[in-house]
Amino acid sequence: MTRLILPCLTCLLSLSAYAQKPADTTLLPEVQVMAYPGKKYSFLQVPSSSAVITEKQLSLQQGTTLIPTLNNVPGVRMEERSPGSYRLSLRGSLLRSPFGIRNVKVYIDEIPFTDAGGNTYLNLSDAGAFTGIEVLKGPDGSQFGANSGGVLLLHPAGTQPDTARLKADIQAGSYGLFHEEGGWQKQWNKYKLNIYEGIQRTDGYRQNSALKRYYVQTAQQWQYNPHNNLKLIAFYSDMDYRTPGGLNAAQASADPHAARPATATLPGAIEQHAGIRNKTALGGLVHTAQLSTHWKHVLSIYGINTHFENPFITNFEARDENTAGARTYIALQDQPINGTNIHLDWTAGVEWSQTGSDIVNYGNNKGKRDTVQAASNITASQHFFFTSLSLRPGSQWIVEAALSANYFKYRFEQGKKQFDPQLMPRISLSYLILPQWSVRASLSKGYSPPSIAEVRPTDNVINTTLQAETGWNYEAGFRLQGLRHQYQLDAAVFYYKLQDAIVRQLHDDGTEYFINAGGTTQKGIELQGMTWLTKWLQLNASYAYSHFIFSDYNVAGKNLSGNALTGVPRHAANAGLLANLPAHLSVYAQYAFTDKLPLDDANTAYAKQYHLLQGKVSWQLMKHITLYAGADNILNRFYSLGNDLNAVGNRYFNPATLRNYYGGVRVRI
Repeated sequence: MTRLILPCLTCLLSLSAYAQKPADTTLLPEVQVMAYPGKKYSFLQVPSSSAVITEKQLSLQQGTTLIPTLNNVPGVRMEERSPGSYRLSLRGSLLRSPFGIRNVKVYIDEIPFTDAGGNTYLNLSDAGAFTGIEVLKGPDGSQFGANSGGVLLLHPAGTQPDTARLKADIQAGSYGLFHEEGGWQKQWNKYKLNIYEGIQRTDGYRQNSALKRYYVQTAQQWQYNPHNNLKLIAFYSDMDYRTPGGLNAAQASADPHAARPATATLPGAIEQHAGIRNKTALGGLVHTAQLSTHWKHVLSIYGINTHFENPFITNFEARDENTAGARTYIALQDQPINGTNIHLDWTAGVEWSQTGSDIVNYGNNKGKRDTVQAASNITASQHFFFTSLSLRPGSQWIVEAALSANYFKYRFEQGKKQFDPQLMPRISLSYLILPQWSVRASLSKGYSPPSIAEVRPTDNVINTTLQAETGWNYEAGFRLQGLRHQYQLDAAVFYYKLQDAIVRQLHDDGTEYFINAGGTTQKGIELQGMTWLTKWLQLNASYAYSHFIFSDYNVAGKNLSGNALTGVPRHAANAGLLANLPAHLSVYAQYAFTDKLPLDDANTAYAKQYHLLQGKVSWQLMKHITLYAGADNILNRFYSLGNDLNAVGNRYFNPATLRNYYGGVRVRI
């Protein structure tokens, strides 16, 4: 273990001392963090732990999934139990997410993608639909509302400067993989239109793991006068994927291709046609008004409609969900204070959303609805007011204070559950010690009420006693950057104390319910760096140390305090090497290490550590045409990319694909 981690740390820590001669340095554009309302921070001076994933970084990967790209960011863990079945956690927030994404807030441009009930269907999106991603790690509800993990901002194609008029990509690979994407963009004077579509299918590595997804997206902008811009963002996704189910260790070793088999009392995944069907449409308008040199106003209104079906082993769940929401803020930007060298930024706004869910559980008769077992109508409503104030005395200091007031409630047929209003403050500062070196510190509060799927879990019992989880996060870090951006290093340490942590429990029949554990203590170190070793060879590396434990957890007469947090590896490391060779040839290789991790709260079962290696070769055949080919899991390791935590019958494991290959052609005009 030490032999693996120390070289990675040595590489990262040496970046600050490494610099090429100017003539040999490949320049990179200045990285800016734009997620904060009304502000743009440079890489060195953003006063929080964040990461910016560019379109270039996205293009280095296969293009069918965001998993390897996001997992390059320390503190981020994205999992896939079967093709299309994504889970995402920021700093250990996976504990409550057996399915989907919870306690992480996700935005598409200025439009919330997370519904009012706290769930995000990120797997609906085609991986090629975005030209950039920003990650804000740690609780950041002061301007984004309820979350205890962090914030993800997605930049859809057509919303950022892009000169390409036509994009097309088609690839095929192992296990019946087929992925096609196409995009067209046109500018007519003050109006810009971008249309993107993607089709993906695969037979999957395991039985009952096929995926089909059809995705179309549009981004349209109308600059109807020099100071006002109206933007339309919309997508429709039709996704259908099978879920093979978890295996115990003996089953996974004997036949990793197998789906969950039948037992004496329950049928298997194949017989029940277990899977997910999701048809979702999202649409929103974003109006931006530059009121004056320093004043800006932004207004977003949006709606989301989802029809969701989940034939499972024990039942068939159908949901119709409708979300409506709005977000608006006014921002004072870069306002000088008379008679001083202090500049001021101030933002104030409000966000509101409501999600109505009609949920019906039927018996599952081999993939078809049977008699009604239970039905619920639940409406989640939330709104929050937010404000932030940033002072910049000179060019070295940034001091920021932000606060939000959050209101959250549920309505059921039997009544309602209203949570106490919560204040979520955040105080942060950044100081530029040298032009290439900055330090930062922050204090923030996390708050995350239970999601609809936790209040009304698969045991069909509405739980009105479940409390929101809250906690305080203390953080410090530093950044280094070369004068010509030829190297970068970002380091952070944090301590997060979470109270009333929401954890998942299972009945004997496999249905789930949720309880509040006493709390968790999360201590971590995160390092991420980049350097150009020569003018044609770039190295990227990251490392995360996560010492996360249950600090106060008693359940079913057992004291689990002091146990490691379920599903979180203690060590995770990534390294990527990009070589830009002659004849328009490029080679990219990526290595990932994941430490062993506990599979149950009692820490009686662990998933073994694993090493992954993947590679991609690209050749620009002509000016607008690139051929590429690649391989994943080159070392042919047996591992589970997404585990079923606390699984009944020890069915923890979802074996991932062994060595596999792909190839394709990309056109950019």
